[in-house]
This record gives sequence, structure tokens and C-alpha cells, in this order.
Amino acid sequence: MSDQPVFVLGEELQALELAGFETEAEFQELLARHPRVLDFGSLADGRPLRLVLVAREMGVSASAESGAAYWLDHLFVDADGVPTLVEVKRATDTRIRREVVGQMLDYAANAARYWPAALLQRSFEETCGKDGRPLEEAYGELLGGGSAGSAGSAGSAEEFWLGVEERLAAGRMRLLFVADRIPLELRAIVEFLNRQLRQTDVYAVELTQYRGGGDLRVLVPRIYGEVATAAKSPSAPRATQRTTRAEMDAAIQARPDAEVRRVATALLEHAAANGRLEGGTAKYRSMSVYYPVSGRQVPVWTLSLQDGPVRDDLSFAFGSITHHLGRERAAAFAASLPAVPGLAERLQALPAKAYNAWPSVALSALAAEPGALEDVRSAIHGLIDGWEGSA
Repeated sequence: MSDQPVFVLGEELQALELAGFETEAEFQELLARHPRVLDFGSLADGRPLRLVLVAREMGVSASAESGAAYWLDHLFVDADGVPTLVEVKRATDTRIRREVVGQMLDYAANAARYWPAALLQRSFEETCGKDGRPLEEAYGELLGGGSAGSAGSAGSAEEFWLGVEERLAAGRMRLLFVADRIPLELRAIVEFLNRQLRQTDVYAVELTQYRGGGDLRVLVPRIYGEVATAAKSPSAPRATQRTTRAEMDAAIQARPDAEVRRVATALLEHAAANGRLEGGTAKYRSMSVYYPVSGRQVPVWTLSLQDGPVRDDLSFAFGSITHHLGRERAAAFAASLPAVPGLAERLQALPAKAYNAWPSVALSALAAEPGALEDVRSAIHGLIDGWEGSA
């Protein structure tokens, strides 16, 4: 790229000189405050794309039981419910060539697994609070701006974030590498990834800054990867396939351990009698249960049945429970769950993680502990009744 100045013509000609960003923090703050510089492309109905900030320094877990292991620079979302992951580097950072690619793919893979809807919603609303932006205004931009049939069309905030979670699980997202200079090596990798990934779009955004007299600044974005995106094989949007109860029952009956079959069936029957079951969208069979609490539908646990090798887990959605019911109720629920080997240690680690984690227990361990199933059901009723009693 030429280092020639650009010129602004007003009453007189003013030259603006090429100027880098002094710090990466300055660069990140600029994008958080002015996401319009990244608004290229369009929504599904053809209207211009408008990105909305979900969070800066969004934590990314590496397992269901751990807290944040990595930190993504920015997470944005559009009115169609498509998430955009952004990583920012200055040209002087040598990681901009190759290391940043592996870093971004790590973020994307783990975000698809460990960013539940409740965490995304809480992060967005906390960001709005920090920025002094009214939630009604922020949600008006998202819920009122979606195309027909999209996650953002005429629905509740909870439905919108569930849609974002589904898109993450399906790999429907954008990955943006943003720098003041995009090296040839990164451009080549971005174009290669974009040709190979059907559901995920990958771009490099070169944001050049020019400064003039006073506070005058000009930002010039240049996008790499659009040609590769346009060259992707056209395909109809994939319908999200959720696990059905019949599929879940069939997977349970295929398990060789009779006690595991008993526990899994009893959990689903309890959920069907007291709450609402919702099939998962992952490649393996899974179902989550939402229990009614003070007029809300609160996700409490997820049952996952994986093959090759077999791994059957019950995971508790403490991030969602904390978001909906508060940390005190989450702590009481954790204390009332049975001290099953494997689960007990994970529950003890919850306070250090602000009760924002998914502690899990193997169904085989739950089945082997006398009275553990009954204790789980009792803990759930205590969670519901205790919250309603304090409402």
C-alpha cells in the first residue's frame, strides 16, 4: 500500500497523512464505539448489515467445566442473529501473519460449544449497561431489524439469543481479522478458508487511518475475502435439526447398562412432567429442560448421549440459572445436588467461577450412587419452589 496522503477539499486543500494506531487498545476501542466501519455486506433480505456489539474481551471456555481460557477481542451480532467474531492486531504484531488464524479458529470452535444463549444475552445486556445504552433501544435495533424468518424478527430477547446459539452450533458465523495492514500471508489463508468453509465466512479487514489538523481522522476499510465468499457453491440454508424425544429414547435403549437406561429415562420423564424438553442441535443426541419459574422458562440441565466413544453426561446450566434467578439461588441449588464423585469437585469450583459454568456428571456415576437420582429431582423442586417462595 502507498504511504501517500489523502486530501480533503473544503475551502482549501488539506493533506491527511497516514498514521498508525498507537496501541492495540486504541484500535479495539475504536471498533467497539464505531462498528459501522465493519458493516460490509447485507442481511438475508438484502438490507444493509448493521453490527451490534455483544461484548469486548468475550471469554471463551475450553471445556464445559472450566471458566474462560481465552478472550476474544470483540463479539458482534446482526439482526439476523448471525454472530461475528473479531480479532484485532496491529501490523507491528508478528502474530498477524499465522498465529492469529489458529487463535481465531480456537475461539470459533469453542464458542460453538460453550456459549449458551443465556451467557450471550447477559453479556450483551451488561455491555449496554456499561455503555449507558437503554436496553429498549438496543433490542429495538436487533428485534425490529431482522429479515422475515430470521432470529431477530418480532420475537422475544430469549428467542433471539436462542437463535444466535443455534447459528453458533451450526457454524453459521463470520470471522473477521482486523489490522491496519493485512499481510499477504493472512490474505491467502483467509481466501483459502473462505473457499473451504460452507457455513462460516472469513474476512480480513484492513483499516487504514489518516490524520489531519486538529481531531480530523479518516478511516479507510478494505475488505479481503469477499471474492472467495461469492465463489462458494450456492446452497439453501440448512434447516436446524433438533433431537426428538423418539431419537433420544432410541439412543437410551441402545445403552448396555440397565441402570444408565433407568436414570436417563427417569430424568426425561421428570422433565416432561414438570417442565419443557427441547432437543439439541449438536451432532450427538441431546435434550435440555426448561422449568417454569415465576413466569419464566429457565434452562436447568442438558442430557447428552455421545457415541464413539460412548459418553453420557448430565450437565447443569449454572450460567443460565445465575442469569435468571441470581447467584444466591444458584449457590443453594449447587449445595442441594448430590455429592457424586466427579460432580462434587466441579460444584465446589463454582464460586470461583461466579457460578458461570456447566458442571457435568457421567450418567454411570449418577446411577452408581444410591439415592442420587432422587436427590437431583429434589434439588430441582427446591430450586423452583424456593424461587417462587421468595418472588
